[in-house]
Amino acid sequence: MEYISPKVAGEKGNRWPIDAIAAGHRHTVLLKSDGTVTAAGDNKYGQCDVSGWRDIVAVAAGNVHMATNTGNAHTIGLKSDRTVVAVGWNKHDQCNVSDWGDIVAVAAGWRHTIGLKADGTVVAVGRNHEGECNVSSWKDMVAVSAGDWHTIGLKRDGTVTATGNNRYRQCNVSDWCDMVAVAAGYLHTIGLQSDGTVTAVGLNKHDQCDVSGWSGIVAIAAGSSHTVGLRSDGTAMAVGSNEYGQCNVSDWRDIVAIAAGCAHTAGLKSDGTVVAVGNNEYGQCEVSGWRGLQLPGN
Repeated sequence: MEYISPKVAGEKGNRWPIDAIAAGHRHTVLLKSDGTVTAAGDNKYGQCDVSGWRDIVAVAAGNVHMATNTGNAHTIGLKSDRTVVAVGWNKHDQCNVSDWGDIVAVAAGWRHTIGLKADGTVVAVGRNHEGECNVSSWKDMVAVSAGDWHTIGLKRDGTVTATGNNRYRQCNVSDWCDMVAVAAGYLHTIGLQSDGTVTAVGLNKHDQCDVSGWSGIVAIAAGSSHTVGLRSDGTAMAVGSNEYGQCNVSDWRDIVAIAAGCAHTAGLKSDGTVVAVGNNEYGQCEVSGWRGLQLPGN
């Protein structure tokens, strides 16, 4: 599959890229070619209750850092009519998206949900104690990403904006330019440049920001404390915490999409199968039986 960045897609007038795979704290979600969705892992709050979804074109999963008092999650689905559906934990109204319309992309943080509208503006619902939902003034956006407590937006001109918790400078992206994709983790932020290189800011306790030597990258994903990159040749690489083997992706081949959960990593292969490594305490990596799944439009 040819990767088309959000920025390039917008410039070419193409349909927004489709997020076909998502990883939450303890669950994994996959969009099927027929517009239905499947999920595996923890379902304590109904975050895997997606079997009834239809006409979905993108999925997102709420992620959260590894801690004993966390783990609650939600799942978001973008429909072909540009409306949005949600299931799972809703303590902070992060699933109250039924009135959204004209949405072309979605992102899910721990307690908040972000929607990108076709006109480049952004909407948000959920917890806003850190200012992570202060996106009403954003314009000309082509992609969004949600971390635990911060939100990142990619503008059409390749610059990046951020709002929310900045304790570890994870929102210090104002000098970034020529970006084609962004990803927000727990306390770090990743940016993919048009030349295939990657930059990062934020907490680097586990070396999750050590991406300066990467090249030939076409997609990125940020987990709680790890970072994953997809190369143009279909291989993957990862840095950061590897306590559960979530960075053991060096042997992956023919990958077309990646997702990083709290402590697990999932990859969608060109033949429609899925691979996963990392924490599997709740069965979030039990995806080997998924078959015949393709990126929609391919």
